[in-house]
Amino acid sequence: MNWKFWNKKDKTAAKKKSAAREWTDAIIFAVIAATLIRTLFIEAYTIPTPSMESSLLVGDFLFVSKVNYGARTPMTPIAFPFAHHTMPIIGTKAYWDGIKLPYYRLPGLSEVKKGDVVVFNYPMEADSPFLRPVDKRENYIKRCQGTPGDTLSLVDAQVYVNGKPEITPIHGETSYMVQTDGMELNPQIIEDLHLSDIQQMTNTDYMMNMTAQSAATLRTYSNIKAVKANNSLRGVYDPEVYPHNPHFKWSVDNFGPIIIPKKGWTITLDSLTLPIYKRAITVYEGNTLVVNGNDITINGQKTNKYTFKMNYYWMMGDNRHNSLDSRFWGFVPEDHIVGKALFVWMSWDDNASFAHKIRWSRLFRGIH
Repeated sequence: MNWKFWNKKDKTAAKKKSAAREWTDAIIFAVIAATLIRTLFIEAYTIPTPSMESSLLVGDFLFVSKVNYGARTPMTPIAFPFAHHTMPIIGTKAYWDGIKLPYYRLPGLSEVKKGDVVVFNYPMEADSPFLRPVDKRENYIKRCQGTPGDTLSLVDAQVYVNGKPEITPIHGETSYMVQTDGMELNPQIIEDLHLSDIQQMTNTDYMMNMTAQSAATLRTYSNIKAVKANNSLRGVYDPEVYPHNPHFKWSVDNFGPIIIPKKGWTITLDSLTLPIYKRAITVYEGNTLVVNGNDITINGQKTNKYTFKMNYYWMMGDNRHNSLDSRFWGFVPEDHIVGKALFVWMSWDDNASFAHKIRWSRLFRGIH
């Protein structure tokens, strides 16, 4: 008999992991956990452009909720972790589009509402030269001004939805013409009122961006003779404005009316509706549409009607004259919606001195 049987090692006991194996397992777990959190719950974003000023500033770091509207499941599942569409340094694609999954969204707390600040994928990257899948298109952030089924218009920069004026964002900016008495603008006033994009037209006339509140304050200074909103003229066709058709004499400040598509809504296709809705029908909903004289065929079937498969939204920047938004490229499909901006957790000013880089007053500030 072997009296040392108690010394035998338990074969079922786990072998001790090496330090390298432990680090590898920890990293894999962290990557999986972080990916699930970013995909299903919350993700951090940074404001890179001034299109939402002064509501959001360049250098604001945001948390964006995926829960509010329901998390969108990945449509391009094979991708490098934490890289959106391009690999850092080497600049190659950070995903493989050989496998594509259909659009699906988990139940959310609410629908997208007018006034929400929303992160979404830039719809125009469906086009050449990008040709990116929906969930790998660049992230944009704008304010929702119109929801499915709404009739939206702009009159002298005022947004109207279903015939009623919408509340203008209190910190939103637009361009103004400012007339002085010839005295130069005080740099301290420029900083205090957050005047930007200042262009001197004559010895006394300037064009600049500011909020309505800043414009009201500027009018009180003795050397300021006039401050007037620099709105585009009515009835003048701007070829850069959606739907880029001379029949629609629309501009950035005088636009519409336009009906935002709603899932299940059926429209009659003709020379007036096609320019507005053709992109949604073909690019976003994947149909083949051919116009031959007065005949319209969709997927080979002759028709004069179309029923939308998705809901759409109208997004605009709060910095109205410095924003690339729905006025230029049209509707945002529901499958492009990423999440709702919740609050600013950090804000960094690259143009400030080292001691004032952090905008302390903006930390953990809600987004309205």
